[in-house]
Amino acid sequence: MGKKVKKETEPPPKDAFDPLPVESKKAATVVLMLNSPEDDILAKACEALYKFAEKGDENKASLLGLGAVEPLSKLISHNDKTIRKNATMVFGSLSAHGEVRKLLRKLDVISSVIARLSSDEDAVIHEFATLCLAFMSAESTSKVQILEHGGLEPLIRLLASPDPDVKKNSVECIFHLVQDFQTRAAVRELNGIPALLELLKSEYPIIQQLALKTLVILTYDVESRIVLRDSQGLDKLIELMQVKEFGDLHVDALLVVANCLEDNDAVQVIQQTGGLQKILTFAETSTLHEVQKNAATAIAKSASHAEIRKSFHEQDVEKTLSTLLGVDNDGVKAAACLAIAVMCENQASKDSFRKQGIPQLVRLLNSDKGDVKEGAALALANLTDSNLGNASAVFENEGVDPLIRLLADKIDGAVANAATVLINMATQENLRTGIQCRGVMQAIVEPLQSTNTIVQNKAALTVAAMACDVYGRTELRNAGGLIPLINLLSSNNEEVRRSACWAVQVCANDEPTAVELCRLGALEILQKINMSASRKSNFSEAAQSKLLDSHLSIKYSLSGYLSSVDIITDGFFDLGRIKADAKVLSLEELSKQEINHKRPVLLISAKEPELISRPVSPVEEKLPPESPDRHASSSLSKSSTKEKTVSKGRIKGRKEDDKLKEEEELQPPFKPTVEEEKKLWQIPYDPHFHSYINEIAKTILPLHNTKQQVEALAKL
Repeated sequence: MGKKVKKETEPPPKDAFDPLPVESKKAATVVLMLNSPEDDILAKACEALYKFAEKGDENKASLLGLGAVEPLSKLISHNDKTIRKNATMVFGSLSAHGEVRKLLRKLDVISSVIARLSSDEDAVIHEFATLCLAFMSAESTSKVQILEHGGLEPLIRLLASPDPDVKKNSVECIFHLVQDFQTRAAVRELNGIPALLELLKSEYPIIQQLALKTLVILTYDVESRIVLRDSQGLDKLIELMQVKEFGDLHVDALLVVANCLEDNDAVQVIQQTGGLQKILTFAETSTLHEVQKNAATAIAKSASHAEIRKSFHEQDVEKTLSTLLGVDNDGVKAAACLAIAVMCENQASKDSFRKQGIPQLVRLLNSDKGDVKEGAALALANLTDSNLGNASAVFENEGVDPLIRLLADKIDGAVANAATVLINMATQENLRTGIQCRGVMQAIVEPLQSTNTIVQNKAALTVAAMACDVYGRTELRNAGGLIPLINLLSSNNEEVRRSACWAVQVCANDEPTAVELCRLGALEILQKINMSASRKSNFSEAAQSKLLDSHLSIKYSLSGYLSSVDIITDGFFDLGRIKADAKVLSLEELSKQEINHKRPVLLISAKEPELISRPVSPVEEKLPPESPDRHASSSLSKSSTKEKTVSKGRIKGRKEDDKLKEEEELQPPFKPTVEEEKKLWQIPYDPHFHSYINEIAKTILPLHNTKQQVEALAKL
């Protein structure tokens, strides 16, 4: 065999470029490489930029300034899988920076990122694509873009990914998306709830936590609660709550259960599985404030059912809730107050709170936290409803003053609840008197002027409850409460209008108050109301009738008749029939009108006018309390040894009297001013009618037989 000749390698073409290994220590240089046409350089450049970006936010901001984001947004859709993966990794890391996210929204890259969620991509691409969406979904604009580009369906699918990072990022993105209620229905329709329930089995607490928080939001909707219940979600939640090691998860698990307890079927399911007992145990034993708060919330929601209230009462829930009132956390206190308010539907529970709940609730009325004092007032309102013992307990625990102070609170709910408690207490006369003495009528004026219809309604009812006697009506009148009360008669809210009518009816029992109500226009407003078919009510008619009973002249002019119980007195006048919507003038206003062609006003006045007393002069103020004659008479009884001294004193006294008389004569006669004349206006006096009445009285009164009196009166 011949010797083998070594084959020589062919030299490279002359136009070929020899490979050049490049090492760059500047990020700017690597960013420039993102525009390279060579796949290998693109892959290595993306990998280097990812490592650089992961070192901190300053590096992310630096890459943003170097213009790396825009070329990367194109590379995430590159045909080469390695380039696509590395570019997506950089993209996911950079999206943690707020300024980068702003630029991403302008570049409209959401659709390209969602495309990376395809099942054809590997887990690394899924991880960083979902990471990018998790960051982007925290802002409302990006949420809309994610939904519009169909991002929800692949995100729900990736909840079943074997990669825990993909699961975590996907559920976090979904959590952000369901903050908008429109998305909740879409998650339900895409079977997202069963997938979320499966995440509760994860060995990673952060995944469990995000799944629970998402379920909390979803279960605000009835349909989602039904799906969760049908998916045995309640059983899974109860199982989770029974694991002590998952203490941090119990907070949100209780919230999901509390939401579900708004449905009757869910209550029955939880009751059968022992879940209610577990909730009560959490409230009793947990030291975590959030757990205590959510347990109290769950108790409140489940206690809306009579059977559950009875069961809770048998387990001494009153003691547990009273204990929660003393916890040093405002959220727990507020939740406990609401639970007590609901438990009050059970009469036995209502009585149980008398000793161990009411004293603490009264103290909470002074809280600086609005939700605490509002909740405490609500609990007391329900506790005192048709319960005299509890109403007395509030009074005995000095609850009146803080309740009256709450009437000036900025929180409408607190004002309305405080007014309700006072109304409930006013059913007992001794309590009502005590409340009146503490200035409730002065305090109720401000709520009467509220713009909140609930507050207006409660304020009017408070007036009706407190103005049952002359003292209460006088206090209201002096406090200026009649004007805002009358304004409520014109309310467009039927309930407010009805309550205001009731309050006016109560106030009209007092003649001075009734006169003032009419003067301020209450009667005209009631007349208009009763002429309207839609606004008229039994309350408005009763209020008008009561006002007319105090003004028989107006009643006669409007109706044309008086009943047998209507007794006219001096000052009654016959104006003639007037229209129902006509303005009614007072007698003083009528007297000041000029004589015209209309029929005269007939007035009954048999009372002699009272003499106008003039002011006391300075001279009169100097007069001694005892007259000189009295001094003289007393002097006569003295011993003769003092006669000379007394005589001198009498002479001196007479000189002073003469001087005072001279000064008195110099005083001008009293003449009232124009303003005083207005104030001193009196009903015109008819002396002939007065003498006629006296003559009739002398003739008729001696007769003892009613028939004889009637006959005698008829003859006269």
